[in-house]
Amino acid sequence: MVQVLPQGRLVYGMQLPVQAQSGIFAEGWEAAAGPEDLAEVARAADRAGFAYVGCCEHVAVPRRLAAAMGVVWYDPVATLGYLAAVTERVRLLSHVAVVGLRHPLISAKQYATVDRLSGGRLILGVGAGHVREEFEALGVDFARRGAVLDEAIDALKAAWGEEEFPEFGGARFGFAGLGQAPRPVQRPRPPVWVGGSSPAAVRRAAVRGDGWLPQGDRREQLPDQIRTLLRVREEAGVAEPIEIGAIVEPVYVGEPGWEVGRRTLAGAPERIAASLREYATMGVRQIQVRFRSRERAELADQITAFGAEVGPLLND
Repeated sequence: MVQVLPQGRLVYGMQLPVQAQSGIFAEGWEAAAGPEDLAEVARAADRAGFAYVGCCEHVAVPRRLAAAMGVVWYDPVATLGYLAAVTERVRLLSHVAVVGLRHPLISAKQYATVDRLSGGRLILGVGAGHVREEFEALGVDFARRGAVLDEAIDALKAAWGEEEFPEFGGARFGFAGLGQAPRPVQRPRPPVWVGGSSPAAVRRAAVRGDGWLPQGDRREQLPDQIRTLLRVREEAGVAEPIEIGAIVEPVYVGEPGWEVGRRTLAGAPERIAASLREYATMGVRQIQVRFRSRERAELADQITAFGAEVGPLLND
């Protein structure tokens, strides 16, 4: 297993705006935003000490889901490669890549290149996917997507291993005598974080993940999920620690002066930090923060304020 977060500390990252514009979470200003807005937000997170910035994946959204999900979903490989060139320290997370949609050697090549271009800052977050039409259009069996993802993770790890010409033999994927370069900078390989909160996803994270990215769990649900994760991991004989995450409530540092929603954590940095420290007592290692904002400048200010005023209080 591979660990990349500072040990014994609660750290914070964020899903980037603009690159995914679901009606569930996108702010109004994002519809007219573009690459420079995306880059500036990533640079702000880099300067503010965020552990990672993340982007998601959907190849195509069917008409039946477009009203809720939107159709703007940037490609994660291209996006993370672009952000590698405009940031210096922050890690680059795919949250999540649906790697079962393509052969693992393709994903291994793409994300190894991102790791190389970024100087070893990739975190590969993977998930099973949930949109049937995407799988059908690409000729992938939607009903077997979990088993395909399990094998894809194993194949990716093999492809990124120490051998110059790695070998892997599975029920769906196999390769031998084939070398790929550039190799990832990170050794023994980049970390693989598994996303999802279904029983199957939690088990996959427990058995195969270097980290777990829950999806949709509220604060009160996480302790039971974490206990299950750790129990399954122990039963599977995996002794290494796992980097457990949480997507926290929306945040606004300071008094907003506008309606930010009743679930938003708003107010003084001390109040926000005290609330977020509760995640650490559950066993969470990293929190993913989404800020409320009305324009890019306000979001950049929120990121800066969080890094300067809230972040230092998370480990008091």
